[in-house]
Amino acid sequence: MRVVVEAADVLGEGPVWAASEGRLYWFDIKRRRLHWHAPQSGEAGEVVLSMRASAAAPRTAGGLFLATDIGLAVFDPGTQAVEVVRRMALPAGFRTNDGGIDPQGRFWWSTMDDNGGVRPGAVFVTEADGRTEKVLDDVHIANTLTVSADGATLYLADSGRQTLWACDTADLSRRRVLATTDGDVAPDGSALDAEGFLWNAQWGAARLVRYAPDGRVDRIVEVPVDQPTSCAFGGSDLATLFVTSARDGLSETALGRQPLAGALFAFEPGVTGLPLATFAG
Repeated sequence: MRVVVEAADVLGEGPVWAASEGRLYWFDIKRRRLHWHAPQSGEAGEVVLSMRASAAAPRTAGGLFLATDIGLAVFDPGTQAVEVVRRMALPAGFRTNDGGIDPQGRFWWSTMDDNGGVRPGAVFVTEADGRTEKVLDDVHIANTLTVSADGATLYLADSGRQTLWACDTADLSRRRVLATTDGDVAPDGSALDAEGFLWNAQWGAARLVRYAPDGRVDRIVEVPVDQPTSCAFGGSDLATLFVTSARDGLSETALGRQPLAGALFAFEPGVTGLPLATFAG
């Protein structure tokens, strides 16, 4: 596991690979930053946002489609401008959280109570034509939102309930428990690899866990910080797994022990990721 960018993110989240640009993007939700890193050149940069954004999908036309606390938006990497294309009024004290694109090009995203998910949030799906539907209620901290290569299974984590589910995308009420965590450990963001295994970042445990489709723990990879938040495959061959992390809530003592908290990390797990669809809207 190596350090890629010492971003010092308060809440690093939402990594996504934009193949057309050769960039990995991710957010610091709390500081309203959109970061990027180009592995081939080693260049990195950031954009200061006027809103809190947390999740994105690569667009067919280039750039990103974003979930933000004031609505859905488009990011243009050339001008670095963000245009809100659909304003949405979230309940007071709520923000967006995780999100991802499915093989059909639909964007799944979630909302959560910014007070640690005390009140339950929801999961939404946005079609390429902009139609947006709430598809799930009563999820306290919805994470992962990763869809299998055949489009049949949505992997969903409720960090508040310390549970990972495998859901039928045709009927989200049909779901099975993939895995649970205990103690102060919560399943956070995830990425699927080309073998159909789910890599899950586990907040509070300083680790990534690779789960088989039946929920069996296949591998555990240690991360040098307590709060890894999510992961995404990237690079030209999708052979690198990038890992975001957070400093949020860590004491001075904890930060002294893990000064790289909030950095972007990467390693080569020996398996490649799945190419992402693009959002046509």
